[in-house]
Amino acid sequence: MTADVVKEGYWYGNETVAVEVLNALRDYRSAEAAMRRRTRSSMGMGETDLLALRYLLEYERAGRMVGPKELATRLGITSASMTSLVDRMVKSGHLVREPHPTDRRALVLRPTSDSDEEVRKTLSGMHRRMMDVAASLSRGEAVVVVDFLKRMREAIDGIDQH
Repeated sequence: MTADVVKEGYWYGNETVAVEVLNALRDYRSAEAAMRRRTRSSMGMGETDLLALRYLLEYERAGRMVGPKELATRLGITSASMTSLVDRMVKSGHLVREPHPTDRRALVLRPTSDSDEEVRKTLSGMHRRMMDVAASLSRGEAVVVVDFLKRMREAIDGIDQH
């Protein structure tokens, strides 16, 4: 991108290369947010529900059992909100409650096989295209991109205390 077509720096200032990078990152984040909205809409789920399903699928692949309390902690929601989320997702057929195999007082949450298929069907094309783009990077380019993204995450991870 040439300097004459670079978007204004918004509040970043006018350092052309840095602004170009931050604008590209902002454009990516906007595209990703739009994709998430489309996914939630096509699956008939809210943001937290979709995130909960993602975590449950990750736990399942790792062979880990998870209960409502652990999932609520990971999602950063209250136990009351977790109860509503579980009820809603059980009703929609995305997860099941099962008794814990060794603790009669505890429950285990598991995604249904249909929900796993639905996620794969909905997101497989996009994931394949993203993997193709990432795989097109040389090892050196990948190292630079990963380092940049890690440093950007660190830059935004905290809220300024001023």
